Amino acid sequence: MTNFWNTKVEFLKGIGTQKADVLGTELQIFTYKDLLYHFPFRHEDRTKVYAIAELEPDMPFVQLKGKLTNIEMLGDDKKSRLVAHFTDGTGYMELLWFQGASYLLKSLKANTEYLVLGVPQFFNNKFSIVHPEIELLVSLTSQTGFLQPVYPSTEKLNRRFLGSKFIAKCVQNLLELANFSIPENLNSEVLTKYRFISRQAAFKNLHYPAHANALHHAKRRLKFEELFYIQLKMLKQNKNQKEVISGHLFDKLDLLNEFYDKHLPFQLTNAQSRVVKEIHTDMISGKQMNRLLQGDVGSGKTMVAFLCMLMAIGNNAQTCLVAPTEILAEQHYHTLKEYADKLNITIDLLTGSTRARVRRIMHERLMNGNLKILIGTHAIFEDKVQFENMGLCIIDEQHRFGVAQRRKLWEKNIDLYPHILVMTATPIPRTLAMTVYGDLEVSVIDELPSGRKPITTAFRYDAHRLRVFAFMKEEIDKGRQVYMVYPLIEESEKLSYKNLMDGYESVSRAFPDNHISIMHGQMSSVDKEYEMQRFKKGETQIMVATTVIEVGVNVPNASVMIIENAERFGLAQLHQLRGRVGRGAEQSYCILMTKPELSKEGRKRIDTMCKTTNGFEIAEVDLELRGPGDMSGTQQSGVVNLMIADLAKDGIILQEARNTALAILEKDEHLQHPDNKIFELFLSIQKENDSVWSRIS
Repeated sequence: MTNFWNTKVEFLKGIGTQKADVLGTELQIFTYKDLLYHFPFRHEDRTKVYAIAELEPDMPFVQLKGKLTNIEMLGDDKKSRLVAHFTDGTGYMELLWFQGASYLLKSLKANTEYLVLGVPQFFNNKFSIVHPEIELLVSLTSQTGFLQPVYPSTEKLNRRFLGSKFIAKCVQNLLELANFSIPENLNSEVLTKYRFISRQAAFKNLHYPAHANALHHAKRRLKFEELFYIQLKMLKQNKNQKEVISGHLFDKLDLLNEFYDKHLPFQLTNAQSRVVKEIHTDMISGKQMNRLLQGDVGSGKTMVAFLCMLMAIGNNAQTCLVAPTEILAEQHYHTLKEYADKLNITIDLLTGSTRARVRRIMHERLMNGNLKILIGTHAIFEDKVQFENMGLCIIDEQHRFGVAQRRKLWEKNIDLYPHILVMTATPIPRTLAMTVYGDLEVSVIDELPSGRKPITTAFRYDAHRLRVFAFMKEEIDKGRQVYMVYPLIEESEKLSYKNLMDGYESVSRAFPDNHISIMHGQMSSVDKEYEMQRFKKGETQIMVATTVIEVGVNVPNASVMIIENAERFGLAQLHQLRGRVGRGAEQSYCILMTKPELSKEGRKRIDTMCKTTNGFEIAEVDLELRGPGDMSGTQQSGVVNLMIADLAKDGIILQEARNTALAILEKDEHLQHPDNKIFELFLSIQKENDSVWSRIS
């Protein structure tokens, strides 16, 4: 089977060496397995033949039967096109080809019946089809089947006539080989429970289904299989990690209790209390903690992080918190220093701007154990930053760090690996969390602190700018402050929307009596900090900025967030930006400004933002719109490279797959039972992915 699976496609009938090279370069199809896993993205229903009179605008795909009455080349050599007039007795339409026109001109014949397939376009009160598929009509009953597969291709392949139609023929040839055989990888119990068809039948029906129901069963079977093995592998790995990797035992809670009883500045929400208990359970288990903490913007993750630090420090260990930007690291430092000083706990800040003399002293204090909390940026990853006894690593906005960087942090301790807590304010949809972080424990703070008012979100076109400026003035007159965020810093020929510098000038003209800050990524750290401090102190009333203010900036007096060209931002980014306001007791507002022309996806993003402030609802829509690859930096994990399953649509199948994997491992952890040997075998022959991601969070 392995030999068959790994046979090079050049040996398949109709391919050969040259075509195989192009398929490999363009689509990474090198073997029979690659070809089988190159799934069609849709199937065309060849059972229905439309009449031209039945056509309507916006039809996705049609099949027509009729005659060509006139065939001619129009235009000069560089802009030539082939136009064929087509009729079926109920009406007339044009068929147009811009590529391969000379070849088709020789092969097409007038007054001959053809079967035409394509997407009809309606323009100037008449229909046409550009680049239709066309073939001689033999008889409808002898045509090539019912549901015909359409495969992903490339422009280069299409130019060489190696596109979807060629791939379909290759797959058909592969399926018809006498030695075509795909062994089963699910046991009889799972097959019976879910009434799955065999694996071989699933592959055949996914490419060439006899009918729609056969296609449905094939997809269901292969989606389950794909998600099941991801879950089985991760859950097995997680169980193994808990058994093998020891962790610090933090069972003394005197320091935590002292802070809780005497210095806690506000009452914890129920969600914060629950999460602290979950983390404490990990820290007294004797095994290394690997926990993901999800919490919406402003939900109180920083306080939870500090309470966890106290568990470690109270047991004579050191802690560190790594943030992706200097602004966020400095904010964490100032926030936590206020708490640490009350308990006489040493705390310091390490960033790229920290001077060499200060660093030398800091390194000594870390090595001799006198420095208990280190807050910093990427500078903490440097090899020369060493600890006497690192007990807890906290990583904020973890998706902004690479696996290799996090691994360096993980290995700062020689004797025992530190406990790991990774935090994110980017809500992760449940299906994505199960797939990418399925081997991590997940805690969720799903409750905002009391007294916080929900942010009111509104949508305005550019034409309403004067009304928006008037509203900003009203809020400024009340003593509030305003953010204005732009997507660009400088003019771009390709992108016509407003940029930061234009915005700054127009705001300066509209608000001559107010002080305005400006901040963007091209400024030095010193200049950014200066502008941020001016805004924090209330010396400036308006902050004109790019998305550098997206994460972590905390100005409770800022009550208005204006996002220019909001259609250019993703949902997760819009949600993060909105979270910069609403941090005080006053009512806050987010106004999304866009041009009049909005795409369907752009409109859905704007409507979602106006409809809800729930980060998890927003994340689900974001997953649906963008797919899993772009979200939360998960592409680097190598886990979400799904071949057929869709996390935005297949949540129920994923849950079934996870429950099945859990039940199997509960009874037979090492997959040694005869019924489960099939799973162990398939796991062993799967390509081993690098498991560093899960082990280091």
